Amino acid sequence: MSSITELNYGELEHLLVNWQERIFHAHQIFSWIYKRQVTDFDAMSDIASSLRDKLKNEFNIFELKLVKVAESRDETKKFLFSLKDGELIEAVIIPAKNRVTACITTQVGCKYACCFCASGVGGFKRNLTTAEIIQEVLFLNNHLRSKKITHVVFMGTGEPLDNYDAVLKAIRIINSSEGLNIGARRITISTSGVVPGIKKLSKEGMQFELSVSLHSAIDKVRSRIMPVNKIFPLKDLIEACSDYIKKTNRQITFEYVLIRNLNDDLESAKALIKLLEPLKLVKVNLIPANPVRELRIEAPDKLEIINFKIYLSKHGMHVTLRKSRGEDIEAACGQLRLNHANK
Repeated sequence: MSSITELNYGELEHLLVNWQERIFHAHQIFSWIYKRQVTDFDAMSDIASSLRDKLKNEFNIFELKLVKVAESRDETKKFLFSLKDGELIEAVIIPAKNRVTACITTQVGCKYACCFCASGVGGFKRNLTTAEIIQEVLFLNNHLRSKKITHVVFMGTGEPLDNYDAVLKAIRIINSSEGLNIGARRITISTSGVVPGIKKLSKEGMQFELSVSLHSAIDKVRSRIMPVNKIFPLKDLIEACSDYIKKTNRQITFEYVLIRNLNDDLESAKALIKLLEPLKLVKVNLIPANPVRELRIEAPDKLEIINFKIYLSKHGMHVTLRKSRGEDIEAACGQLRLNHANK
């Protein structure tokens, strides 16, 4: 049995036509799931029991099983879920003053094995379905009760552009007025630099945010940090990003995890300015590395981080420093899943 959350609005309308049901029921069903947050077809009280029975025989609504919740002192919450096949995934709620961000996973494991990220330690298992992605957001929304998810970032475990079709379908449901109605500019796709996927995104005609994990502007160093650079080196990546900006007129955020004695020196800062300066519509988001025991990395000290930021700013870079969240619950990508698996 599959989940009805795999269907977009048009597919649900088509199904109802095939069932010789009235098409307006699609609006009712989507409203119950995405607006009223029900997880049981029997709760859809304005739908005839005969149609509810058809839905129950064909679909379920929710398949994720909650395994564990970890809550930080800063109110960040991390959730570990079990999928139908027993695989584990994570999702995170990050509250702030005027927003609540959901950090969503797109794959079980990750094939790219970045040196600072726990997601790839256990290797890659499979892509998530659209339904599984949607259900992460629905669960987090339901969990909040009095609040709602305002922003969605595809920055959890996995490479979103390696699961392109399922991720884009999920985004369209999240963005849809019939679905969760979260604005495109409040949805961020983060990629390790998968060039073909960036090129495809430039043609989608949606105003979502694009975030590119860069972490070094020196090919040799970036290949050490991110093996994906051996497939899509900086030259190809920057060309794709430049083309994306020209076609969409949208800013790209370049994520830069600062790792002690690897990419935090003056030479690294100079190379970063030289690489990104021609692109114009860019922002650099500095992120102190999260300590991961298995990966043996650590962040520079606070003064070194501030000096790196100041140097970029003085040379015209639009730069921000991400505040670490959930450190006391090891909220970095893949850590909860990794720790649970190692027990």
